[in-house]
Amino acid sequence: MLIGPASPADEREAYKCSVMHNPENYIAQPTLALSTAPTLVNAEIVPRHVDLRPFVLSGKETSVIPGGLTRVALVKDSLVVNSSQGGGTKDTWVLERSPC
Repeated sequence: MLIGPASPADEREAYKCSVMHNPENYIAQPTLALSTAPTLVNAEIVPRHVDLRPFVLSGKETSVIPGGLTRVALVKDSLVVNSSQGGGTKDTWVLERSPC
């Protein structure tokens, strides 16, 4: 995985060659501006980038349930939140629903 804007030019060029050689092995997406959340790291609370994966139940009706799984970057300033690349997870709870 490569986050283009945060990588050095030589790394981007090497990655470009890999993509050109096997384009079917890659998926591109724009770099997103992720929110941050307080995260406990080495007994200290620090901000880390996160994204929310909501839980959706589908059947006869489809509904989004309160809360979900928050993926969290464990390295300072990292945008990598997926666990296969070194990210972690947090449960996300909704304690009160809006009446709207």
